[in-house]
Order: sequence, then C-alpha cells, then structure tokens
Amino acid sequence: MTKQPANKKRHSFKHQFAFLVVSIALGFLFAYAYNMAKTKDTTMTETNSSDFEKKEQLREGLIAQQERNKELEEEKLLLQQKIKDYEQDFSGSKEGYKDLVKQADDLRLLLGKIPGRGYGVTVTLQDAEYDPKSVNPNDYIVHESHVFKVLNELKISGAQAIAINGHRLKANSYIKCNGPVITIDDDQFPAPFVIEAVGDPKVLSACLTLAGGVYDQLIDDNIIVTIDGSKQLVMPAVQGNS
Repeated sequence: MTKQPANKKRHSFKHQFAFLVVSIALGFLFAYAYNMAKTKDTTMTETNSSDFEKKEQLREGLIAQQERNKELEEEKLLLQQKIKDYEQDFSGSKEGYKDLVKQADDLRLLLGKIPGRGYGVTVTLQDAEYDPKSVNPNDYIVHESHVFKVLNELKISGAQAIAINGHRLKANSYIKCNGPVITIDDDQFPAPFVIEAVGDPKVLSACLTLAGGVYDQLIDDNIIVTIDGSKQLVMPAVQGNS
C-alpha cells in the first residue's frame, strides 16, 4: 500500500483545523446574536410595561385633578352666592354698612394704622420722693408693672388708641424696665410717664379710680398719679411695620 507524503497529511490537517475554528467562531456569533435579540425583546417588553404604568398614573392623576377642579368650582359658586347675599343686605340696609365701616375704623385705631384723635384721658406716673430711711430705693420709682396696670385697665375700659410719652403703642408693643427708664419698642423714656388714651373720658376715669382699683394700688406703691380727662388728644399712627 502506497503511503501519502507527510506534507500532504499536514496540509489536510490544517484545513480541518481551520474549518473547526471557523465553525466555533460562527457558533459564538450565532449565540451572541441570539442573546442580543432576546435581550432587546426583554428590554422592549419592560419599556412597554413601564410606559404603560406611567400612562396609567398620568391618567389617574388627570382624573383626580378633574375631580378637584369640580370641587373648587362648586366652592367658588357658593362664595359668589354669599357675596351676592351680602350685597343684597348692604343695599337694603345703609345702617348695616355704616356699622361695618365704624368697626373697620375701630380696628384700624386699635392696630395703630390711623392717627388717634378724640377725647380721652391722660394718666401721668411719677417717681415718689425718695425716703432716706427706706431700705430699697426701687420702692419709690415707676416700674413696667405699674405701667401695665394702667394699660390693661384702659384697654379693658374701651380705649381705642394709647400712647406713652408720645410713642403710639401697637398690637405687639413690648415694655421693659431698665432702672430709672422704661424701654418701649427699643426706645427709652425717663419718668414721668404720660399715658394718653382715646376713649370715653368718663368711663376711663371711672374705671381707673374704682375703690381698690388701679389708682389706689399705685398710691400704695408710692407712685404719684394724676388723671386728666378734660382735653382732646391727638396721637400719630404707628410708624413702620406693626
């Protein structure tokens, strides 16, 4: 039997090896392409699912907003009806309108939005003459507690506007004692303290001088008190933010 030359066998082996490598490479390529296609399909499915969920959420949100708009529209109609009712009441009652205007002016006075003008009372608080025999000299000077007693009584008695030493008090005014002076809204004032209040002079004076009331308490604390209810008062509006 005749033997094939060695170089011919070697050449045939190379062809087989090359075919094997190509086959393996093609197999990898087909597998990779299949996986890519599968992944793409999965991604598209997930994307479609996510888009569907978003659209569903938007649709539900739109429905909820439409319901809220409907509720607001109903509330607006109710408010418009109330306004019409008020307008009818005003058109039929001038006295009711005047009362509302007066109430608004009274509130502006209390807030200090407008100048205070009118009859009222003036309460002056002065330090008493110091007694050398006294143990504590603070027992003879005006403190913020004395000023507060007068202010509270005036407010309870219907005072519409109050000023101390020309300083108009506002809704959030604060008063603090610093030795011989009193600080009111960052401004310091020495004694005597002149408290002016717009209101019915007879009512304000009577309430201050009740037996055992503010006047008697101040006298017991060695404070010199004078009350004048005979003149018309003019005080400025509150300056700045209130």
